[in-house]
Amino acid sequence: MVNFTKRLFPFVILFFALLSTSQSQAQSYYYGREKNIRLGLAINPNVGWLRYENDQEGSAKLGFSYGLVADLGFAKNYYFSTGLLINTINSRVEPAFRSVENNDPAIPKYKDLSLKYVDVPLSIKLKSTPNEFGRFYGQFGFTAGVKVSSKEQLENKNKETTSADLFRLGLQIGGGAEWKIGNDMAVMTGLTFNNGFTRTMKDGSPKSSFVALNLGLLF
Repeated sequence: MVNFTKRLFPFVILFFALLSTSQSQAQSYYYGREKNIRLGLAINPNVGWLRYENDQEGSAKLGFSYGLVADLGFAKNYYFSTGLLINTINSRVEPAFRSVENNDPAIPKYKDLSLKYVDVPLSIKLKSTPNEFGRFYGQFGFTAGVKVSSKEQLENKNKETTSADLFRLGLQIGGGAEWKIGNDMAVMTGLTFNNGFTRTMKDGSPKSSFVALNLGLLF
């Protein structure tokens, strides 16, 4: 009996070794090897508006951003998220000097503002443990932007260049999911709110904000 057990022992060890390898391969097949660095391309439709300190009122308009995103892992499920995005924030503004009593047709009812920045996100992204479908994430941090162009268009007028501050800083919070479509690729979907806390321009001292739908392809 003892000899039989001794002879059987190596086969038991081999069985468990093969079982362990099989489980490891299955896990690799379903979950993939977690990358410490992920790069991707993103396009983010947004709804932006301006918040004024005087009697002017800004209403929301559609805009968008596009560019490169990068997640740099520094601990398990913890990433520093950055990138390089071209971001356009649009808003419609009603002049403060126009009223019901002063309904002069020569005075425009509104003007549309279009502000374009090169944005660099600087945020922390917390990701859940991945499964066969993907993973969820939450994100919090800042965006630093440099103005590329600023234009305004009065009612029934051509678009013209207008003066705006060179830099924009915003506080950003959001979340979403990364949907796995292969061992090395994922589709990113999410939603972010970006609240600007620096002045956008001198006239009325507005600050810009936007809500964006995040769509991207990660490699």
